[in-house]
Amino acid sequence: MGLSLVFLWFGWQQLANTDAWVGLIPDYALNLSSVSAETLVRFNGSFEIVFGLCLLFGFFTRISAFLLALHMVHITVTVGYNGIGVRDFGLTVAVISLFLLGENAFSLDYYLKNKKQAKIDIQGRENADFS
Repeated sequence: MGLSLVFLWFGWQQLANTDAWVGLIPDYALNLSSVSAETLVRFNGSFEIVFGLCLLFGFFTRISAFLLALHMVHITVTVGYNGIGVRDFGLTVAVISLFLLGENAFSLDYYLKNKKQAKIDIQGRENADFS
């Protein structure tokens, strides 16, 4: 939950204070893209909110963690070795760990998987009773 809240906070900050984040967009990203720096910040903020919510609720946990891990690896490499880079490296390792771990008993993924399995078990028992 804590990791998802970090992504939600940063995503919200990017949407609420876009101008404060524009200076952090690397020049190569602007050169590769035909959109403005503000649009890239808004896209990035939306990305972090959407996948932060997925992590919070445990919905598509592994996919969300994988995409956020790729995102954080890019940020960590771009920022480099400094105080912020070390923080980003810690977040990168945490989200990679979550990707490797996958869902847990409190996640929506776990609930949906077990609900589906319970339905299969019930249908299997019903079919077994008639044979």
